[in-house]
Amino acid sequence: MPLAAEEDSGAVFHPPSLADFFPPAIWFEGTPFEINRIILVRLIAVVALMLIFIIGARRAKLVPGRFQSILEMGLDFCRNSIAYEILGEKDGKKYVPIITTIFFAVFFFNITGVIPFLNIAGTSVIGLPIIFALWVYFLYLWQGVKKFGVGGYLKHSLFPPGVPWPIYILLTPVEALQVFLLRPATLVIRLLANMMAGHLLLALCFAATSFLFFEASGALKAFGAVTFVAGFAFFLLEVFVAALQAYVFSILTAVYLQMSISEEH
Repeated sequence: MPLAAEEDSGAVFHPPSLADFFPPAIWFEGTPFEINRIILVRLIAVVALMLIFIIGARRAKLVPGRFQSILEMGLDFCRNSIAYEILGEKDGKKYVPIITTIFFAVFFFNITGVIPFLNIAGTSVIGLPIIFALWVYFLYLWQGVKKFGVGGYLKHSLFPPGVPWPIYILLTPVEALQVFLLRPATLVIRLLANMMAGHLLLALCFAATSFLFFEASGALKAFGAVTFVAGFAFFLLEVFVAALQAYVFSILTAVYLQMSISEEH
């Protein structure tokens, strides 16, 4: 990019930066209800998610069409491949609605990163990943305390059975760190880092493509084809990552619940 700009002194390449994740306010600036581009993208994702399932529910038929079949495949996947697979059918039935909601919500917030005119994931700014992680955090803590009581849950989580008691001196602090800090922290970091990186890669490739095709001169224009192909490849990868991160977040939710309510872990 610097070489291309040097050949044509009037051309300036503007690479993506962290400023993309802190856009200026659109409405209600300086108030608690301030709306910027990322908040707007999140609202669009919520509306789209609700409309899709409302329409699917109202048009549900005994013999499903293509649209209904796709929705049912997604619901069956959350129920059978995540909830029942990790928690078992008995406990899984109780948590299917929560796990399904988390999966589709995270996916819709993620996929906005590759939708034209939106072009940024709703989960690429830390606030939303923190909210999802805290939801999961308080959920598995509450369910564990509800089943075993406060003392019973602490004993169940921090003092695994079958371990020689001197080992608890080392094991219990590690378990406490994992249960009360590392689980929610890793949920946040994993989701945030993947969506931020995906946005920066896509923005870099397509910004470079536009610059090379329309601003650069001479043989450097040919490199625009390279960045375009790379951008398309990263686009497909980002679609996959959006779905994968929704799956990972949901399956870890089920795993943490299972560890909190199971008799042994």
